[in-house]
Amino acid sequence: MDERIREHARTLVDWSARIEAGDDVVLSVAEGAHELAVAVAEELGVRDANLVTLYGSSEVDRAYTRAHSGEFDEDPEYERALYEHADAVLRLGGGRNTTEGADVPAEKRQAKGRARQGIREARMDTDWVSTVHPTRALAQQAGMSYAEYQEFVYDAVLRDWEELADEMATMKELLDEGSEVRIVKEDTDLTMSIEGRTAVNSAASVAYDSHNLPSGEVFTAPHATEGEVFFDVPMTINSQRVRNVHLTFEDGEVVDFAAEQNEDAIAEVLDTDEGARRLGELGIGMNRGIDRFTDSILFDEKMGDTVHLAVGRAYESNFPEGSEGEANDSAVHVDMITDMSEDSRMEIDGEVVQRNGTFRWEDGFEG
Repeated sequence: MDERIREHARTLVDWSARIEAGDDVVLSVAEGAHELAVAVAEELGVRDANLVTLYGSSEVDRAYTRAHSGEFDEDPEYERALYEHADAVLRLGGGRNTTEGADVPAEKRQAKGRARQGIREARMDTDWVSTVHPTRALAQQAGMSYAEYQEFVYDAVLRDWEELADEMATMKELLDEGSEVRIVKEDTDLTMSIEGRTAVNSAASVAYDSHNLPSGEVFTAPHATEGEVFFDVPMTINSQRVRNVHLTFEDGEVVDFAAEQNEDAIAEVLDTDEGARRLGELGIGMNRGIDRFTDSILFDEKMGDTVHLAVGRAYESNFPEGSEGEANDSAVHVDMITDMSEDSRMEIDGEVVQRNGTFRWEDGFEG
């Protein structure tokens, strides 16, 4: 086995999920991630954790959803109970075809998502962490050779997370002390309130309320959003390639939208439920180990020089204790990314904290 896979597994189990002896762990494994699953299982065994392993397949999920009547039972108890009794859920992404679900009817996908909302909540109440094992399908989606993609993944995952956490603490402090964020670039002038919110220093560990490996972002839950924003980084949403998305907000809600390619994918997301037209997240990418776009939200949203916004569900970790019920509720959480590397600025309470992708504490910042 490639030693980098073992190091990935150790980072996931120790730094990210903080697994201890006796912890009840659900290991969810996508197609193509078997080798990483073996390494993770070994690490869990060394720590005397308890393990249940689930193997998933996008082909199986497609077949089931397409054949179903669309009247899905709400939160089947046998599935929900698994997560309600788990201490941690480790999700290993991979896959053989990144667009396998492209022909699943939108109404069935939406209905299934709404019916499983309680199960998602139960899973997210655990110390869950999502990561990805480099597969040939993901390499192809990224436009890279398999060997090149492996290097890319491990450069992003296997890094000094404590050092990055210290750097990102500066951005967290600015957001925690701020009241309003403004993003300005071509076709974008968006303001949003961050009053009464708590930013998360997402340093790839549950100890930081962070649940992705790799991570490398600081995020919060904005509200009272006004203006327009242009997302110029291509992405795949519900197995459809989407390009050049434009959203217009009034009174905190999306009132108009457009996309150059597969606009219907955006419509499907926004029509899921009432909360899908409000923002659930503002995230600021700070992982300089990610140096190119790969059409994978797990990596692309963490890239330095980017800002991402998610419509839909907000994370309760962004709300002070006692105010978690204020979080925007939705069956979806869909991130979209804008490139801040040129002719752009981000302000907090009128002060520029990032210009052309460079933060004010970095060399080369122009005030």
